[in-house]
Amino acid sequence: MSGTPDPRTWRGEAAVDADEAAERLTAGRLGGGSRRLLRELLAPYSGALKLLLLVVVVENAARLSIPYLVKVGIDSGIPPIRTDDDLTPLITVVALVLGATLTQAVARNRFLVMQGLIGQDVLHALRRRVFRHFQALDPQFHDTYTSGRVISRQTSDVDAIYEMLETGFDGLVTAALTLVGTAGILLFLDVELGLVALLCFPFLALLTNWFRKASASSYRVTREKVALVIVHFVESMGGIRAVQAFRREDRNQAIFDDVNDQYRRANLVAFRLVAWFMPGIRLIGNVTIAGVLLYGGYLAYNGDVTVGVLAAFLLYLRQFFEPMMEISQFYNTFQSASAALEKLAGVLEQEPGVPEPTEPTPLGRATGEVRLDHVGFAYVEGRPVLPDLDLVIPAGQTVALVGTTGAGKTTIAKLATRFYDPTSGRVLLDGIDLRELAGDTLRDNVVMVTQENYLFSGSVADNIRFGRPDASLDEVVAAARALGAHEFIEAMPQGYDTEVTNSGGRLSAGQRQLVAFARAFLADPAVLILDEATSSLDIPSERLVQRALRTVLAGRTAVIIAHRLSTVEIADRVLVLEHGRIVEDGSPAELVAGGEGRFAGLHQAWADSLA
Repeated sequence: MSGTPDPRTWRGEAAVDADEAAERLTAGRLGGGSRRLLRELLAPYSGALKLLLLVVVVENAARLSIPYLVKVGIDSGIPPIRTDDDLTPLITVVALVLGATLTQAVARNRFLVMQGLIGQDVLHALRRRVFRHFQALDPQFHDTYTSGRVISRQTSDVDAIYEMLETGFDGLVTAALTLVGTAGILLFLDVELGLVALLCFPFLALLTNWFRKASASSYRVTREKVALVIVHFVESMGGIRAVQAFRREDRNQAIFDDVNDQYRRANLVAFRLVAWFMPGIRLIGNVTIAGVLLYGGYLAYNGDVTVGVLAAFLLYLRQFFEPMMEISQFYNTFQSASAALEKLAGVLEQEPGVPEPTEPTPLGRATGEVRLDHVGFAYVEGRPVLPDLDLVIPAGQTVALVGTTGAGKTTIAKLATRFYDPTSGRVLLDGIDLRELAGDTLRDNVVMVTQENYLFSGSVADNIRFGRPDASLDEVVAAARALGAHEFIEAMPQGYDTEVTNSGGRLSAGQRQLVAFARAFLADPAVLILDEATSSLDIPSERLVQRALRTVLAGRTAVIIAHRLSTVEIADRVLVLEHGRIVEDGSPAELVAGGEGRFAGLHQAWADSLA
């Protein structure tokens, strides 16, 4: 398709995540952060893990004892081999086999129960820690770290670690004990025949090493391709309105088909590796068993080994190759969990850009004076948005910020709410630097309402209570009435108990904005910042809000950022910004009366548009 970007060169952030982790794994290195995170997660369970290891040892010892007991039963308990008719040795061996089987079953049950408890506790703690840390990170982090990556950390990465805890520990310990234990027992039973059996080791080592390297490369490719599939799917569905509005379904489908096919082909490569590895292990195992049977039969025929020893060898060899078959699954699980640990450790090591003070300054109910003292700020180093701003907003004053896009209006709002810290200078509330206030104290006193107000799952009442969860229903209704939202809420199917779904999809943009205003009004902050908060309202809704705003803003400091001059008119003071500097400062009436300033020009253009 002409003009369609080549998906093979189109990469998303999730693919970069997969690349970085896979590169470390391919190189055989696991980052110090992931090792430290794993130690921290498992540290509270050190005693339980030791007991779990003991249970696994007991289980495998019981399992490995059974072929040896079979050997004893054959050599000393079967009547044709014995010179008398005493069945006591055979019955004793059978009883021991049953006891070993029961011990293995009980140990296995205990292992699965303990492993499940430890695994779930570890994952529960990890999910809480990741969620808490993501909430503590500042908006600047979330501006650059996409929501898809956040979701991936909390879901697929945690699931990969769970799979490792669920099957990896068991598979690794069992394989190690089986391989070492079986090799030792074979040599103990008969050194000569044992050495013949262990001739397969070099071939197993070569095949396993090949598979390890090839699967690491294959894993990296499959993780990259699945990341491309996920990123394209999420972006297409997230922007579905734009896709349908511009009739770009065919283009997006073409990209998706290509990345999906790349993912399919990458998986086929991985399946082919397993298709060679599994039969290869089985082939080596069967050839080894045949060789042992041939040579062992010859030794037994000549009386150099007993029939019981030969039978035990054959049973042990069956056990010996079983864990080798599971190594492929374990290795892929280990890679996935290691990559997940790398990414989670990277997030958890991320320091908040607006850290909590070590010794916060106490502040009760603020009066609401906001001061910007020689504040400089830049999103990108060397490109200041606010070069050196001095501004004092007295308590109880309503200030409107006006200016062109990029003038610094929203930046001032973000600094006043401490979504960001200034590059230089100080932002103060009642004379206290915001960096000295605890986060809860600041949020109790300063609230910002934006045009992109998010409504959470739950009832309408729950969403209004968001800023004050202990508010009664009467207080919720009073807040809605004050903002003019009561009528449309009451008209909904269950009134205030109506469930909000799909981020408030059943509400209009104006209705969502009114709910957000009610939420801020109920929180009752000392400073209220409205960032383009009326931009989504239609004319009737705006009129309702205009009447309510005077009540909402009474008795508190307010900062209004708006392009609609109908909203600006209720302000006590207007600041016109240009390139981060205040170029006009006065009441709306004073600035309009001047006739020649920037605000007067904006006001005249607005009046002409109404005409």
